[in-house]
Amino acid sequence: MSTRESMTYDVVIVGAGPAGLAAAIRLKQLANEAGREIGVCILEKGSEVGAHILSGAVVDPIALDELIPDWRDLDCPMTVPVVENHHWILTKNKHFAMPHIMTPPFMHNKGTYTVSLGNLCRWLAGQAENLGVEIFPGFAAAEILYNDDGSVKGVATGDMGIARDGEHKPDYQPGMELHARYTFFAEGVRGHLSKMLKGKFDLEADCQPQTYGIGIKELWDIDPAKHVAGRVIHTQGWPLTDEVGGGFLYHQANNQVALGFVVGLGYKNPHMYPFEEFQRWKQHPAIRAVLEGGRRVSYGARAINEGGWQSIPKLTFPGGALIGCSAGFVNVPRIKGSHTAMKSGMLAAEAAFAAVVADRQGDELTSYPEALNQSWIAKELKIVRNAEPAVAKFGPLAGTLIAGADMWMRYLKIGLPFTLKHHKDNEGMWRADIAPRIEYPKPDNKISFDRLSSVFLSNTNHEEDQPIHLQLKDSSVPIDINLPYYDAPEQRYCPAGVYEIVGRDTGDPKLQINAQNCVHCKTCDIKDPTQNINWVTPEGGGGPNYPNM
Repeated sequence: MSTRESMTYDVVIVGAGPAGLAAAIRLKQLANEAGREIGVCILEKGSEVGAHILSGAVVDPIALDELIPDWRDLDCPMTVPVVENHHWILTKNKHFAMPHIMTPPFMHNKGTYTVSLGNLCRWLAGQAENLGVEIFPGFAAAEILYNDDGSVKGVATGDMGIARDGEHKPDYQPGMELHARYTFFAEGVRGHLSKMLKGKFDLEADCQPQTYGIGIKELWDIDPAKHVAGRVIHTQGWPLTDEVGGGFLYHQANNQVALGFVVGLGYKNPHMYPFEEFQRWKQHPAIRAVLEGGRRVSYGARAINEGGWQSIPKLTFPGGALIGCSAGFVNVPRIKGSHTAMKSGMLAAEAAFAAVVADRQGDELTSYPEALNQSWIAKELKIVRNAEPAVAKFGPLAGTLIAGADMWMRYLKIGLPFTLKHHKDNEGMWRADIAPRIEYPKPDNKISFDRLSSVFLSNTNHEEDQPIHLQLKDSSVPIDINLPYYDAPEQRYCPAGVYEIVGRDTGDPKLQINAQNCVHCKTCDIKDPTQNINWVTPEGGGGPNYPNM
């Protein structure tokens, strides 16, 4: 019998990102319109709402216009409209602008805004709380609870105050159970609990494998003379050769730019070092010119869903639903997912509210995927569904041309009679001894930097005396397989320096896991060649504390 205390709601939402907050707001709006009460709470593992939110971000306001039509009059932080939209193709020392006429109109960023997504979530949280939503930051959902019939009953937060050896510390507190008619999982990319649900309910039986990229981002204060609020730049090409990816540079408010680099996690060369590719990209003359004389103020990283329409799993199961990036609604060519995430939360909320009004619980919210398939989410993602796999299959040059032609044809409602497939990102990595090595320059500490000083800027912190949340299924694999075959790629694909091989000089190599550095990007859970690493939720409140990302 559980000794944990419990609380009961109509709907419990795991994650205070755009999807979870939009769902909560919509539930309360519907309740107010109907003149009835509905209990809604959100659990957020970050120390505050927005602490773990990281995105480019250029936001299409279409979902926010539907959710809160008067948001422009409510002190919303989304105040910088996009006024210039550039797409550059980079060589090592030059850049070439792609003419707008070559890209479909939906790629032009007309009517969009550049903003800190973390700050937008903080604002949305205020709107939700004004409507009566209960938000609990610093409490991580660590366990799924089930009813006797197998339906989802809710979630339990993680115990606090457990030492690394499993013993209870003096400040130990057991987790809290939150029971609900329906539970929404809005954990973001590769969520710990969402991954468990996909396995238990076989939610990915009829879809393509999800694919991912690792996005690494910095904020810079730059010379005001170089700042053009609302200027948006995307790049492809150098320094990548055969890999999927590219860079972005967004001029946001207050003489600040958000810049970053994305590398598709399907890359084959184990010597690839996404963090260092980002540092090289910043040294391109066109990018460096913007940054020189400026100051780096923040750093972070997170994985990004890239599978598109064909990789969306079954969205419902008895007692709950996947929303937002837990399902994977990112429009990769547009480099946007916040608007689709919000809309998915709103549609799930409408399905759940109808069920609550009908006094149902624990069944499947089948009207949610039905509504989503009829929504602009489906229309938008179907148009671009071949873009990412085309580049992955045919390479950056040919793939971009094929993707562009396919998007144009679908936009014009001609369409090609096929949908390209995906392969899992952890499969097909080359052996280290036959893969070409990549030489990366040392950081100059002006434009380029090392990982540890970067992680410092993410304000990442975990209680050191707690169980390691990066779990190895087999502790022998890192040294017996990853090191000899792939030169321990976990040393490089992690953007926070969590994984380190020590003892090689003495002939006794061991994998050291610096879990306190983890920025919760989930890359290790995705890219490990043998799928031997399992990212689980650490103690609530740990991880990065992004102030303006």
